[in-house]
Amino acid sequence: MQINISTRHGNLSQESQEKINDKVARLPRLFERLTAANVTIDLEHTEASEVEIRISVEHARDFVATETSGSVMAALDGTIHKVEQQLRRHKEKLKGHKVGGLKHQSVPDESENESE
Repeated sequence: MQINISTRHGNLSQESQEKINDKVARLPRLFERLTAANVTIDLEHTEASEVEIRISVEHARDFVATETSGSVMAALDGTIHKVEQQLRRHKEKLKGHKVGGLKHQSVPDESENESE
């Protein structure tokens, strides 16, 4: 998975970028078909940093989450939590679409119908 980190209205230290990279790099454990992650950090307001994560997935629309918080790391944790929920829901939808065939359905027993 390719991870791009960009900032608006300021700069992040190398250490902060590495922490962000490490946290975002753990997302493929939830859904293995992630292709890219774009993290945008807006530092325009010093009291409220805004973090947006856009995740690209094979054969699906992009997943987007934004969070505003007093610190960059708190906002990042909130956005990662939101993206994880979206990925879990998407994975459940994919797995839930499979319906069991006729051989897996229970057939009513004919002897029960005759006794009535």
